This record gives sequence, structure tokens and C-alpha cells, in this order.
Amino acid sequence: MKMLENKKALITGSSRGIGKKIVEVFLANGCEVWGLCTKPSKAKEELEKCAAENGVAFHEICCNCGDTEALKECIKAALESSGGFDVLVNNAGITRDGLSFAMPMENWNDVINVNLTAPFVINQIVSYDMIHRKKGSIINMSSISGVHGEAGQVNYSASKAGLIGMTKALAKEIGKRKVRVNAVAPGFIATEMTDAVPENIRNEWVKIIPMNRAGTVEEVAGVCLFLASDLSTYVTGQVIGVDGGMGA
Repeated sequence: MKMLENKKALITGSSRGIGKKIVEVFLANGCEVWGLCTKPSKAKEELEKCAAENGVAFHEICCNCGDTEALKECIKAALESSGGFDVLVNNAGITRDGLSFAMPMENWNDVINVNLTAPFVINQIVSYDMIHRKKGSIINMSSISGVHGEAGQVNYSASKAGLIGMTKALAKEIGKRKVRVNAVAPGFIATEMTDAVPENIRNEWVKIIPMNRAGTVEEVAGVCLFLASDLSTYVTGQVIGVDGGMGA
């Protein structure tokens, strides 16, 4: 039996990297998925094919997560078309790195809006429906930077730390309604984004990882699958690191 059979999920940041792999893993496990990305993606056809091969459907929806009012309307429309989501994965995120003393306010605001305000808006709409149906799993994608901080990423670290606080608070608010809320905190994960980092810098990152390698998008998606499934029905308010031991 597929782990997410007959379930429906909304996954943000669905067109590449970790988000795309989460979509693929959910589809392979029998879940119908609504994937949110900023604009029509090259991944759409591939994900639709993956869905068809697994007897489910993939729906791509497009909206800029930094536009709060447009995001509200987009999520409400998706919720109505789906009839209600069993799983929500807030994965979309951006970086605007730089030293704090020289960081333009625009870079601070952009990161906070997409990484923290957007998940709040989406959680607010989707969790309200979940609590009335008395079921659901919300997964917020944080980062090791949100747990320990990272130089040059004051805005990103703050947004991801805020997401952890949101996760824990929301879990306490809605746990009695049988809705679970957890966070996943990846470390150094090999993606298209990290591939662009010079090899010597990536090698230095690996040196501080106890498992002596970068993580994979499959490993992050596997944790999300666990949290979305009925294997984790008594897990809520947790922050699960996928970091090869960096956060130990």
C-alpha cells in the first residue's frame, strides 16, 4: 500500500530542488499534489507524467509568495478546487545573503516576506480548514541556519528561526484538533543552487559534517514523507534535522 494513498497535498516551491523531489515522492506514494511556484515551470510536464504513472494528478499553480494579497487568493482557490488538503508543505524560500551592516532593507524584507510571512498566510488558510475536518499534517521547511545561525545570512537565519517558533506555537494551538505541525531543518543538501558554489567552498562545508558528505534531496523528501504519513500520527511540534550530524 502506498503511504499517502487517497491524500491531497499542497507543496510550495515545487518546481526545483527539494520541493520538486518532495512532489515526486508524494506522487509515487499515491498523493494528489498541488504544486505552487512563482511562474509556469519547466518541471510541470515531468511532474504530470510522474503523476499519471502513479494513477494520481499533479496541478501546478502559480503565484509570487512575496505578494500577500495575491497569495491569499491563490491558496483559497486551490483549497476550494481540492476540497481540502491532508498535507501542507511550506517549502518555498529565497536567499539574499550579505553582511548585516551592509544589508539593504529590501533584502531583509524580501526574505522575511517569502520565507516567513508567506508560510504564516498559507498556514492560516489551510489550517483553518484542517481543524474543521479534524485532520492534517503541516510541514514547515526550516534550515540548520534557523537553528544555529549563519554568518552572512542574518535575514535568512531569522526567517527560518521564526518558522521554527511558528511551528511550535501552531502545534500547541491546533493539536487537540488532530492537526500536526512539524518543521524540517536541512543542512548542506546537494541541489542546483549548491552546485553553483565553488568546489573548494563545498569541500570546506563537508569537512564539518560528521557523516562527511552532503545530503540529498531524496533524504529530505523521505523525512517529509514520514511526517505526512500515518507513521507519524503522534509527532507534532518537532524540528527534525536532516544535516548529517552538523546540528548534534
